[in-house]
Amino acid sequence: MKMFRLLMLGLLVAGLSFSACEDEDDDNASCTDGIQNQGETGVDCGGPCAACREGVHGTWYSFPVAPILASFADSIVAKFETNNTYVVDSYKAGAKTTLTGTYTQTKSSTGNIWTIELNQTTPTVLTSEGMFEVTDNDTKMTYEVVQTTPDIGAAPPTPAGGFGSSTFNGVALGVANIQNYVRRQ
Repeated sequence: MKMFRLLMLGLLVAGLSFSACEDEDDDNASCTDGIQNQGETGVDCGGPCAACREGVHGTWYSFPVAPILASFADSIVAKFETNNTYVVDSYKAGAKTTLTGTYTQTKSSTGNIWTIELNQTTPTVLTSEGMFEVTDNDTKMTYEVVQTTPDIGAAPPTPAGGFGSSTFNGVALGVANIQNYVRRQ
């Protein structure tokens, strides 16, 4: 009987040490190991790691800016967080203007185009709407938006209309309102 108890105790200790090693491996798992594991929804993202990047997520740089923006900015750095907040820094002759707010993005049924609505909170409250498309292995973005609230007479582009389809007082803005970005992060 004593031998049986020792055997059972030995099996219990062995079982605990195997499960302890298993837990230890999970605790040491990494969000930078290049493997989709530990409950991640993508490689090294989602689940216990930071949210996976999708659509406009990331930091983007534009120089030169779209012709319609040239009187306001020489260059733009736009950062779209996975928590749906954004910060846009525009630079004109060394002066910096920062715009912040929240956004929603929705994949359209037209190619790889997404629609976007930006709800700016600073420096003024307004809403802009438009669309974007990320291309070239996630390194370039074509982006077109217009202010829709308060109403200034602009209508946003549509995926069906394609880039350049935004209007102002019924007149197409064309390429003058298309912003091109390259990914920084």
